[in-house]
Amino acid sequence: MAGSKGHRGGGAPPRPAADRPTGDQRPGTDKPAGRPSGRAADQMRRVRLEPGWSKHAEGSCLVAFGDTQVLCTASVDDRVPVFLRGTGQGWITAEYGMLPRATTTRTEREASRGRPSGRTQEIQRLIGRSLRAITDRAAMGEVQIKIDCDVLQADGGTRTAAITGSYVALFHAFQHLMRVKAIASLPLIDSVAAVSCGLYHGTAVLDLDYAEDSDAQTDANFVLTGRGGIVEIQATAEATPFTEPAFLDLMRLARKGVAELTRAQIGALATPAADGAG
Repeated sequence: MAGSKGHRGGGAPPRPAADRPTGDQRPGTDKPAGRPSGRAADQMRRVRLEPGWSKHAEGSCLVAFGDTQVLCTASVDDRVPVFLRGTGQGWITAEYGMLPRATTTRTEREASRGRPSGRTQEIQRLIGRSLRAITDRAAMGEVQIKIDCDVLQADGGTRTAAITGSYVALFHAFQHLMRVKAIASLPLIDSVAAVSCGLYHGTAVLDLDYAEDSDAQTDANFVLTGRGGIVEIQATAEATPFTEPAFLDLMRLARKGVAELTRAQIGALATPAADGAG
């Protein structure tokens, strides 16, 4: 990811071979060529979005990108930050964290260290910016929505999964506000989703899992809207600098991936949230 590569929270147990995409086989072996998972270069992992996963939150979604799983909740608070009081505008903020055994070895809870890491703060801000970019905050009124993203299992792409699932949770939280007549209409101007891309052994690939992410020569996160707008791009050369043509290859893959994620979000939102407030 952009910034320090640091601990990416990878290493979930591999899926059984029967659950993996088959891909092409190397002659004389049963090992897929190219990507460790055997996926094609432009192939996403299996994506799952389950809205209404939390009983109590106004909006919630369990999102899975392959073996990466993140629980996203959206909580309504009628208190806005001090700098917005009296402005008539709302606010969306986010927190992000990983369960200690979301990874192959236990990670100490950040609460026990006394403060979130730089990586955690970076991801929290990215999630908040991404959601605010597609929200008409004046139409929210003076309401704050707090997004919580808890990584249950990590295998690469936790921040992109968090953004994608948080949009679904936010949508349901706004629907809740409409039901209680706090707002008249959905204050969303677009949808938003995110996906990672990278150069793995010289090939541009879509939706990196941990095995690829930890060994990529170039690593990028793309946050795009459903209509194709760019919210944020984080791209880092982990080895040698990458070229503009290589970046455009990654951008092409990202647009394909976000188009698929947008369709998945539409499908998830077509099903009413179960239980809970949202």
